[in-house]
Amino acid sequence: MLVLSRQRDETIMIGDEIEITVVDIRGDKVRLGITAPTRIAVHRKEVYEAIRRENQQAARIAREDVTALGSSISPGPAKLRSESRSRLASAAPPIQTTTARAADGTRFA
Repeated sequence: MLVLSRQRDETIMIGDEIEITVVDIRGDKVRLGITAPTRIAVHRKEVYEAIRRENQQAARIAREDVTALGSSISPGPAKLRSESRSRLASAAPPIQTTTARAADGTRFA
């Protein structure tokens, strides 16, 4: 761990993009200002750990939950599926085709 001493309004750089500035010092409290790109998440450690715990808990899906979810989803009746396909096919306008002919009436190959 790197330990640095800074006074009010002094800054620490982390790489080229992150600045940490000592904004205020009152008693045993230090207020820091952090300037970082938006792609870098900046959180207090206790908030970061709470987010991490919630993400881990959300990722732990029990096998029974997945099985229950799968059994609760049922496909529609086959008749309805085939009817919707034929409705989609009939909704499209017919394609007009023509045969090219030469001036004397013979068809082009």
